[in-house]
Amino acid sequence: MSTKVSAGSRFYKQLSKVPTFIIDKVNFWIWEVQTSGIANAMKRPGYHDEPLMGNRYGQRSVRLSRSYRLIYRVVEDRVHIELLEVNKHDY
Repeated sequence: MSTKVSAGSRFYKQLSKVPTFIIDKVNFWIWEVQTSGIANAMKRPGYHDEPLMGNRYGQRSVRLSRSYRLIYRVVEDRVHIELLEVNKHDY
C-alpha cells in the first residue's frame, strides 16, 4: 500500500539549507514511504523512527544522521504523511 507524502514551503526552505547527503537521505526515505508504506519504513531500525512527546505530541522523528532529524506527522491513518521539518538536532 502506498502512502502520499506532502510538505509545505517551510520544509523545502529548510531542506535547501542542509548538506547534500541529508537531502539524498530525505529523498530515499520519501521514496521508501511512497513505495512500501509508512508501516514498513517505521519498522526499519536504521531510521530510529520514534514518536515525540511534549509540545510535539502527535509528531514523529526519523534520524537521518547523528545530527539531522526529519519531523513528520501522520495526517490520515498511514495513508497521508505531512513532512514538517528537517533540522539539526541539539544535544
